[in-house]
Amino acid sequence: MRLTRRNILIGGGAVAATLACTRVAVAQRPPAFKATTAIRVEAQPISRLSTTDPDRSRFGALAFRSGVDLRSDVSAFGGFSGLWRSGDGQDIIALADNAQILKAGIETSDGRLSGLSGPVLSPLILGNGVPMRRSRYYDTESFALSGNAAFIGAERNHAVIRFERNAAGSIIRGVPIPVPRALQDLPSNGGLEAIAVAPQRSPLSGALVGIAEGGSGFILTGSRQGAFEVALSGGFGVTDMAFLPDGDAVILERRFSLLSGFVCRLRRIEAAAIRARARVDGEVLYESESSHQVDNMEGLAVHREGGETVLSLISDNNFSSLQRTLLLEFSLLG
Repeated sequence: MRLTRRNILIGGGAVAATLACTRVAVAQRPPAFKATTAIRVEAQPISRLSTTDPDRSRFGALAFRSGVDLRSDVSAFGGFSGLWRSGDGQDIIALADNAQILKAGIETSDGRLSGLSGPVLSPLILGNGVPMRRSRYYDTESFALSGNAAFIGAERNHAVIRFERNAAGSIIRGVPIPVPRALQDLPSNGGLEAIAVAPQRSPLSGALVGIAEGGSGFILTGSRQGAFEVALSGGFGVTDMAFLPDGDAVILERRFSLLSGFVCRLRRIEAAAIRARARVDGEVLYESESSHQVDNMEGLAVHREGGETVLSLISDNNFSSLQRTLLLEFSLLG
């Protein structure tokens, strides 16, 4: 069911209750599979972002490319809060809130997203053999992949877990890495929603950077470690981030109300601005409107395709039939 303003006005109480329950009562989340499992995912193409202006393709500093509405009869499908796309854009990994990952190939038709090929769900397993879902790190919210290392941010018991990526592409043997005390002191449901690895050409040169929903930022590794703050406005909170090839960061933000539903926003932060003790802000690249086909957008990935920089967004449906799992892609203009 697509959340429109009318949907929310009619069933706003139910929607709000569903969102609150799925974020607070972890027991309501479907358990992850015990082993890698192939699933069936159906895709409904989204050819236009705006339902009221179908010929419009430019939105702020972005051009809408295409999207898909993903659905599966598997109850454990959904809840995606982190996203990665391969350098050529042909493969994706999406992190779900219930400590599992979706891996799939990207299918296209006439250059537009049309579906997923070979989708599988896999549980995340810690280095001691314990499934992450059954550990204190069960609430997985952020994901970054760099070379043979994958990093996952866990909420409630705030932590960053480093996994290995083997030759077969499997993400294995997770081990917590040291994190600042200030990260551990964040509110229970206010941990790292965003994690990204800075490109080598940026001033941070390969450092792992994380941002909490409330704007608390951390340079977690490298020679420039320290805390910083993201300036928030308009009722938005941070849900993900990704670095552009030039070292600038793009931050994905979300706002929700019963009147406007879900609103998402993308902001660009200059590379040099992210440093210890800084308060960072940036230009708005895109802010969704009520007619735009968005949902609870929580995951962001960046890749290059031809001469274009492509930004991909995925939504967290909170494992609820009231919401959708959307995969959208935009080109960065200019």
